[in-house]
Amino acid sequence: MKKILLTVVALMSMTMTFAENESAANLNKVESYDMTVNMSKLSQALGLSTDQIQAVSEIHKSFSAEMMYVAQYANEERNQKLDKAINRDLAYMKYILSEEQYRKYLTLLNLTLRNRGIK
Repeated sequence: MKKILLTVVALMSMTMTFAENESAANLNKVESYDMTVNMSKLSQALGLSTDQIQAVSEIHKSFSAEMMYVAQYANEERNQKLDKAINRDLAYMKYILSEEQYRKYLTLLNLTLRNRGIK
């Protein structure tokens, strides 16, 4: 009887450990889709004018919200939604930014996505 009880306790503790790691992995995955940035640093890096700062801020807020929404999808749908969100953000930014600013933004976005393991 003692062996059965000890086996059940060991099995339950291993199951709880596995479940804890799984929820932590999901939390980290969702956190990697959080695209909030320091807008003053971004505007300084891109050399934005006052009007551009406001426009880029609004575009980036909607992009950040969309990325958090994308994080909730399964892998197959996530990739499609992710591509749509990134393409939409880049289209809006291309309209607002100059050619040089857009290239810098594209580089920063690619590095951010790569560092967070999204793309």
